[in-house]
Amino acid sequence: MTIILAPMEGLLDFVLRDILTRVGGVDRCVSEFIRVTNSVLPDRVFIRVVPELLNGGRTLAGVPVRAQLLGSDPVCLADNAASLAALGPHGIDLNFGCPAKTVNRHGGGAALLEDPELLLKIVAAVRRAVPAHLPVSAKMRLGFHDDLRAEECALAIESGGACELVVHARTKADAYRPPAYWERVADIREAVRIPVVANGEIWTVQDALRCREVSGCHSLMLGRGMVTDPGLALAIKAATRPPNQPAWLASESANVGVTWLTLLPLMSDFWRLVCVHLEPRQQAGRLKQWLNFLRRRYPEAEQAYASLRTINCPADVERWLAVLDLGANLSKVNAHP
Repeated sequence: MTIILAPMEGLLDFVLRDILTRVGGVDRCVSEFIRVTNSVLPDRVFIRVVPELLNGGRTLAGVPVRAQLLGSDPVCLADNAASLAALGPHGIDLNFGCPAKTVNRHGGGAALLEDPELLLKIVAAVRRAVPAHLPVSAKMRLGFHDDLRAEECALAIESGGACELVVHARTKADAYRPPAYWERVADIREAVRIPVVANGEIWTVQDALRCREVSGCHSLMLGRGMVTDPGLALAIKAATRPPNQPAWLASESANVGVTWLTLLPLMSDFWRLVCVHLEPRQQAGRLKQWLNFLRRRYPEAEQAYASLRTINCPADVERWLAVLDLGANLSKVNAHP
């Protein structure tokens, strides 16, 4: 199976992509969207959102990244796709799912699901504009107000030449409220011939197994579930290995997971990257944002979040992390005298 790390504006950027792909289990990433309006963007804009372009289109852990474009004008999107393709991404992805009001008000993201003909024109224009070897994929929701045209939209995307379709199993109107309607992903999968990837409400291994069963999709895209549990992709891979796997692999599968002590060095690395790439006023907020997600999986994160909640000065965060690292090292020593 293939596990893809989702694009999430304001959360799953290149910093968190770097950290999460170090853990393992992720086969591919998609960048957060690069918004295209009425001109060809300079290379520095593409590189700012997808700095992996300076590393052969891969994260430092070696995981390939597809760059995602968002817009509504086929010609402008095609021109930007051609410019972006010259920088060496591992594919171009098209955003037909963003629920943000500002994006939708300008006819982008999920708003495009109201116009399947335009979807086809966009995908076809981008497909013609980039080299034949470069994958062109898309991500869509089930619809805007409802899911009545979901299959029609998927068929339009396929007809335009997309090689793969990720379906977030909710409409724009559903936003991020549970449940995700995985059974509708199965309907889309039956309607098209290209590979379909299921996305939405996959928080645990059990969710992943149920999603695969209901949707019929072999591959999954993980978003908030992976941010909450950095070991989720590895655990899903372990749970879906064939039953006749070697004994050593079976033993390894039973012990898959990322403990709090294992996570702490990654958190420190995350903080260092945040300090390098973000403005000081944004730095503490980014760490607290991740800790807020981690509270769902790690009891220790609840206490950590409470301790850091009122801290905004980067120097104070640095001191707090040093104490946390010291405690982690003492725990390791006590566990292995």
